[in-house]
Amino acid sequence: MSNPILQFGTSRFLQAHVDFFVAQNPAKALGKITVVQTTTSADSAARIDALRANGRYPVRIRGRQRDETIDVTLECDSITEALNANEDWPRLLERIERDVKVIVSNTADAGYAVFDEDTADLLDGQRTPRGFAAKLAVLLHARHQAGGDAITLLPCELVSRNGDTLRDLVLGIARGWNVDDAFIEYLTTRCVWVNSLVDRIVSEPILPVGAIAEPYALWAIERQAGMTLPCEHEDIVVTDDLAHYERLKLLLLNLGHTMLAEIWRKRDGAPDMTVLDAMHNPSYSDPVEAVWGDEVLPVFNALGQGDVASDYLASVRDRFENPFLVHRLADIARNQDEKKIRRFQPVIDMARELKLDIEQKQLREALKSA
Repeated sequence: MSNPILQFGTSRFLQAHVDFFVAQNPAKALGKITVVQTTTSADSAARIDALRANGRYPVRIRGRQRDETIDVTLECDSITEALNANEDWPRLLERIERDVKVIVSNTADAGYAVFDEDTADLLDGQRTPRGFAAKLAVLLHARHQAGGDAITLLPCELVSRNGDTLRDLVLGIARGWNVDDAFIEYLTTRCVWVNSLVDRIVSEPILPVGAIAEPYALWAIERQAGMTLPCEHEDIVVTDDLAHYERLKLLLLNLGHTMLAEIWRKRDGAPDMTVLDAMHNPSYSDPVEAVWGDEVLPVFNALGQGDVASDYLASVRDRFENPFLVHRLADIARNQDEKKIRRFQPVIDMARELKLDIEQKQLREALKSA
């Protein structure tokens, strides 16, 4: 089997985003996908088992788009191989040496952790590294040793400058292992580390594998010389200004979700309360609208991006009021304190740097408990 796309992570997000894009446009894709489970999660193992047994899974797209109701289910057949990193490490080393052109990942925040137990002896390929960055260091070393071609890495984790961040982690691990200069040169010049931003609400799984998602989707990819994309798709945007897309998503959509979750947590809201429920409840929607209008949009206005931000915010409201998605505030509130710092502090910092005379009271109050 010769799959040119190697994917780390089995999340329902990837199923309804990257994998879905490839399935929708097979004629404009590099080829099929090998997906790798990197955790010991029972849910991930169940997805791997289901993919091995069937090789297809459903993605249901539900919502409103351009005044039209969308409710369609597509069968995705883009994944033709499913591996477990701990059990299939030798096979993975074999794949990386000759088949792979693009590596995609979404390993969540914990995926960028570095572990002391990941030491230089891993380069002999006899045991599986624990950390994702260490896994990449070993795999890319094997590719380099085998004379492998250039490779593009497209992390989808919601980390600012995710490609740069992942590159620096892998380089740090490699240097700590005292690898030769030729491998460091390979990592820095032959590997193309691409910063990107993903945006799609994937609210529910379809068990054992599959997902329910909104119609809106975006994969904003920072242009880099020599990069290879897994496919062409109308929702993929190659841009020279990735920061523009990051600001819109972080400070309007992500911030809005986290503010709703903050209100829900303070009010000890119902466990099954959804974003839609909150947007139809003035005790939730009014404070969020006030934050957007009084504490965030003035920053975009000062940047000369007020009209773009207002247009994007209109689409965010439509997405929050999607009647078909069960997007629970309890799910959004996971790692709430960390999310508040990452999503609220930047807009406060920007307002200070721009010398804006705005109080930003709700954002500041929320951060006090982070």
